[in-house]
Amino acid sequence: MTPMATVLGIDIGGTGIKGAPVDTVTGKLLADRHRILTPDPATPDAVADVVAQVAQFFDWRGPAGATFPAVVKDGVAMTAANVDQSWIGTDAGNLFSKAIGGGVTVVNDADAAGIAEMQFGAGQGERGVVMMITLGTGIGSALFIDGVLVPNTELGHLQVDGKDAEHRAAESVREAEELSWKKWSKRLDEYFDVLHALFSPDLFIVGGGVSKKADKFVPRLSVGTRVVPAQLLNDAGIVGAAMARARSAPSGHAD
Repeated sequence: MTPMATVLGIDIGGTGIKGAPVDTVTGKLLADRHRILTPDPATPDAVADVVAQVAQFFDWRGPAGATFPAVVKDGVAMTAANVDQSWIGTDAGNLFSKAIGGGVTVVNDADAAGIAEMQFGAGQGERGVVMMITLGTGIGSALFIDGVLVPNTELGHLQVDGKDAEHRAAESVREAEELSWKKWSKRLDEYFDVLHALFSPDLFIVGGGVSKKADKFVPRLSVGTRVVPAQLLNDAGIVGAAMARARSAPSGHAD
């Protein structure tokens, strides 16, 4: 099957929902991103309404891919760590397909970012075990073995010092606690040490909006594995979501 070339990518985050049409052959956005604040509470209907607004902004009714900050299986949200609990068991793929008027593939947000980075960014040509870690409202993870995704790892919930790692070391925690780069880097180091002990990765890719300030914290990390910043920065989720749709069967909303 030849992948479809142009797909709307939508990245659903804890603070904003953004999207743009993507050329899935090159990984380039075909228009400037359009961003709308995530509704509060972020219930399924409220989020679907914003997804519809993003699609309408681009006058889009064709195939689309969307990220979601949860374990996603066959388009269904199985968890809800950073969104409204009413998402658990919701068929997000079907909900968004109705909102947009075209088939929508839904994938875990960090998995989408990882897909984009492995194809077009810092993970190009990398073999072995590669871990994409996204730092934002929470901590997301994407695990690749020889370029193949192991979906829904959700390693931001690993325990470090008796707490979920994302409750200690997410970018939102750095901001809320007004941590210095040095103090935050120490927390990140402790988290990466746990990941290193469990998975012995060959490469860490650090993503999320804070990756554009990688020079402030990556050089401070001492974990015994290469750590590089993501190259697609905040576009990674949009690009990866579109790629996931392009790779899936055109007749359904998910693989």
